[in-house]
Amino acid sequence: MEDDDYEKLKELEDAFERKDLSFFKAFLKNSKEFPLLLRVHSVCMLEHIGNEEMVKPLSQVLKEDESPLTRHEAAFTLGQLGYRSAVPALVEAMLHDRSPIVRHEAAVALSSIGDDAIIPQLKSAIGDQDEDVRHSALIAFEYLTYLKGKRDATPESSTVKPKIRL
Repeated sequence: MEDDDYEKLKELEDAFERKDLSFFKAFLKNSKEFPLLLRVHSVCMLEHIGNEEMVKPLSQVLKEDESPLTRHEAAFTLGQLGYRSAVPALVEAMLHDRSPIVRHEAAVALSSIGDDAIIPQLKSAIGDQDEDVRHSALIAFEYLTYLKGKRDATPESSTVKPKIRL
């Protein structure tokens, strides 16, 4: 990293303290030009301050960043935020990302969100060529199948949410 990159890191941390989501939206839009540390750091910070307005920029990072590590962190953060609006981007990454660590994390994130409508896509991912992706998809599949059973068994439990974020 260059000296001005460390200044950008300070700006990121200041924006984090202010919970300045507009800064992060702009940063992520232009993040391709920044070093890996800054891209990963910005995505990770959003786990703690993000809200649903960050789903679109994080989904863009998940789709476009050149680094599997950054895409992995975007998937993780989307799962931790827990918004169903992130499901399409996560399903796409789980089924089609070129990196197994991203496909794995997208499956885990989908489990954390708890939308049982994606059970068929998880079933497809159980056939992934990578063992870790297969296992992550299987765990998510089984957990969401369990949650769906709970919701179906008791009408008042239709709002059953995952108990943990994996």
